[in-house]
Amino acid sequence: MQKTVSEERVRDQLRTVIDPELGLDIVELGLVYDIKVEQDGRHVDVTFSLTSPMCPVGDMIQEQVENEVLSIEGVETVDARLSFEPPWNPDMMSPAAKLFFGR
Repeated sequence: MQKTVSEERVRDQLRTVIDPELGLDIVELGLVYDIKVEQDGRHVDVTFSLTSPMCPVGDMIQEQVENEVLSIEGVETVDARLSFEPPWNPDMMSPAAKLFFGR
């Protein structure tokens, strides 16, 4: 039986996408801004950011976001949107990530 695709399930899957510059996943870094699951889980919208607009691995991270969401059983399409509104800052990180960076 197929599990229901939920925002939490998508968020958990996105924990496998690592920012290579910082060595932490994009969820812990606070880079995932929004997740919408639509069409009974067949379509997912993900809005995410990067630590910097000049990030040289932005295309790679976007591709990883798309691939990881599509790897969830039942998801057929994904729209991964890059946004810099609001601009990312270290205060957006999880408590664990802040601790990791000594903040």
